[in-house]
Amino acid sequence: MLSQEMLSLTILLWAFWSSSSALNNEDYDLMYLNFENEIESVVPATEESISCDCQREHTEWDKLFIMLENSQMKENMLLQSIDEILKVELQTLRAEMIQFVANFAGTCTTAIEKVTSQVLSQVDQTLQRNGNHIQESKMLHESEQRMVLEEILQLSHNVSNRLTQLESIWERTAEVETGFQRQDKSSYMGRDDKFILNSLWEELQQTRAEMKESQKWAAQHLLPAGCETAILFPMRSKKIFGSVHPTVEMKLQSFTACIWVKATEVLDKTIIFSYGTKRNPYEIQFYLSRESAVLAVASDRNNLIASNVASPSQWAHFCGTWSSDNGTISLWVNGELVATTSEIAEAHIIPDGGILQLGQEKNGCCAGGGFDENLAFSGKLTGFNIWDRVLSREEITELSRAEDSCNIRGNVVGWGVTEILPHGGAQYIS
Repeated sequence: MLSQEMLSLTILLWAFWSSSSALNNEDYDLMYLNFENEIESVVPATEESISCDCQREHTEWDKLFIMLENSQMKENMLLQSIDEILKVELQTLRAEMIQFVANFAGTCTTAIEKVTSQVLSQVDQTLQRNGNHIQESKMLHESEQRMVLEEILQLSHNVSNRLTQLESIWERTAEVETGFQRQDKSSYMGRDDKFILNSLWEELQQTRAEMKESQKWAAQHLLPAGCETAILFPMRSKKIFGSVHPTVEMKLQSFTACIWVKATEVLDKTIIFSYGTKRNPYEIQFYLSRESAVLAVASDRNNLIASNVASPSQWAHFCGTWSSDNGTISLWVNGELVATTSEIAEAHIIPDGGILQLGQEKNGCCAGGGFDENLAFSGKLTGFNIWDRVLSREEITELSRAEDSCNIRGNVVGWGVTEILPHGGAQYIS
């Protein structure tokens, strides 16, 4: 028992010696106490010694233990105080966070509602503007149609008046001839017949001039006969084109491609339509070059050129034919053969799986990417058809002159049947 107490005392002395910086000089001297005396003091006391200890002062060890107890008590009190303070602060912080979240949620809700209302207002305004533009375009188109009809009606009235005047003149001439049957007819011819013939000639010339002007004006504003819709390419842009999506294979050993074209302006190479694959972007190309029309097959070098056939701002019907049997290739303009040759892409087969588009050139990358603005088409296109055979002269002539030319459709691409999607600002008009 004594040895255990001595060991405990030794451990305490070592611990307090390690924290000697917290002790004063008086406490430091305690390290050198006589262990034997301390051991003797630990021996069970007699009744006399007990009564004596109650009156004597505390020893250094008693003071040390009392100090330790006080320090531990103070530490407990400090921890309890800190714990209470933290609880109060956490409760306060929690209440403030709840209040902040509530206020922030209300503010966010208000802001979201405000932004949503602004976006909806902008969308409504945009839709209204687009609707107004569409309505204005429709009204403008209807106005142009009314002007055309009024012009034609006025021309009909003028022609009717001219015919009435001519009929009156001829009737008057017949009456004069009846009244002067017995007179010398040559003398009458010298007086009145010359005036009548001059009047007739002037009336005919004036009527012919008015008819030419009306036909020219109508040709510039109306669609070709039998065509109810066209695709408008408003400007030359690398983003504006039309994608064509046939439902049958484009694997062709021969073909006929026809289209109505009214170009705003023609540069050195203005693409009308093109078909190509990743391996070969120039399987089929038809384009205008100033006043010439060019059809290329299998390569941009395998082409046929027809000179002096393109006129900007006027509708023209173009057809191109090709056969792989002997490489015969031909170009037709308004139903007339303007150029033909042979040995162009002979024995070549146009593969399926390419991209067919209007108003731009297939560039070997992807539809809509990397186009050249200088190759883009601006103007109107309609009646685009492709057949998997070479049409006859009579069929091509009928296409350009029939009253329902847009209703004669190809078996590979048929206008009004095959899906043709405008992109980048191109749009259907009627």
